[in-house]
Amino acid sequence: MNSTKKEDPVIIVGGGWAGLAAAVELVRHEIPVTLLESAKQLGGRARSVNANNMYVDNGQHLMLGAYEATLDILRRIGLDEKDILKRQALSLQWFRPGEKSITLTTAKLPAPFHLAWGLFTTKGLSFRDRLSALNFSRILQRDNFSIEEDCSVEVFLQKHRQSKTLITALWEPLCLGALNTHIHEASAKLFLRTLSDSFSHTRRDSDLLLTQSNLGEIFPEPASDYIETRKGSVRLGQRVIRLNIQDNCINGVVLSSGPQAAQQVILATPHTITKRLIKSHPTLKATAEQIEHIQHRPICTVYLQYDKKVRLGRWLRGSLNTVSQWVFDRSLYGQPGLMAIVISGTGEHLEWDNDTLCGIVAKELAAQHPKWPAPLSQHVIREKRATFASTVNIQHYRPPAKTPVKGLYLAGDYTDVGLPATLEGAVRSGLQSAQLLMRERRQAREKR
Repeated sequence: MNSTKKEDPVIIVGGGWAGLAAAVELVRHEIPVTLLESAKQLGGRARSVNANNMYVDNGQHLMLGAYEATLDILRRIGLDEKDILKRQALSLQWFRPGEKSITLTTAKLPAPFHLAWGLFTTKGLSFRDRLSALNFSRILQRDNFSIEEDCSVEVFLQKHRQSKTLITALWEPLCLGALNTHIHEASAKLFLRTLSDSFSHTRRDSDLLLTQSNLGEIFPEPASDYIETRKGSVRLGQRVIRLNIQDNCINGVVLSSGPQAAQQVILATPHTITKRLIKSHPTLKATAEQIEHIQHRPICTVYLQYDKKVRLGRWLRGSLNTVSQWVFDRSLYGQPGLMAIVISGTGEHLEWDNDTLCGIVAKELAAQHPKWPAPLSQHVIREKRATFASTVNIQHYRPPAKTPVKGLYLAGDYTDVGLPATLEGAVRSGLQSAQLLMRERRQAREKR
């Protein structure tokens, strides 16, 4: 006869990529979970939305070959990379009004030589700037892409004598695209970590991974199916009002419909919601104060529908000295003629209404592609809290997965995973919290 007391399922609060990753990892090890999501759909800030009877992403995301945790979990839930992602060697091009475009293409060489060759042969830069970028990359390799004291990316680049042209044409758009934080305030440590992951290990790490369908079909939907076919339950429209903590132990959560018991809870919510849920508990006061320092940054995505015959000429293209920063051709997603224009970070565009913003973006594209007809329709998605701000010394404020409350864990890209606000950071945080939970679960059983 088995006298072991049956434990309540682990509760995971939040159905974004972090919460889903945690749930997948737990059910994979036959641990029952109940995932609670307040919205009517999964995915969090990386989800698909219905715009004008057409499904698009709430923000255009780009993955990299270095996203090892993300690629691994996609395989675990039965997905084949070739079916959902288009992999291509790094090749980036930025349009510059009135000047030559900048084109960076890595070579078919082992890392880091593929990047060195790419920098030295970058089209649109002077020989002096190309040589400067190459020397800079050698210094980064020598120093293992690390610095002792954090500073802004701008200060770091100036320290290494990168010219104004080189900063504006290369490093600034890479930083803003990766960290969603402008270079004058962005953390150099975090930017260097991103460069290291992408360029210092294998050549394939710097590959671009373009999704071939909407984000919901890439991970949230198949992850939900995986969870529910094992020891898991996914419940939508379930808003957690507060945590039930007694004697420094988690006892569950309280929903608008009533309490739900659990001895282990993973909070996989945005940092603003996590702070709200934990700030009233004395044991978690220091964690709440730590999270208080984390700011957020917006991302705007403008969708312009052109005639279905219109093509960008490449799957994505950057734009310098314009409001538009990146343009994605969504014909790859089976949506011919649809362009997704991404504007990261803060800026005057946040003050404009949608018609003004779309009008300016459309004019910029018309200047770059004079043969294109006028767009047929438009749609704007504004994520005011799209990511946390990767500011200088942000590492001091990112909380660990384990909290001082027994059985309570945190997940989310804002936690201390060492990465900026990316899908990979979210997935790693979910896996980290799940693995800590399982380790402590085993330790508790061994003590019985």
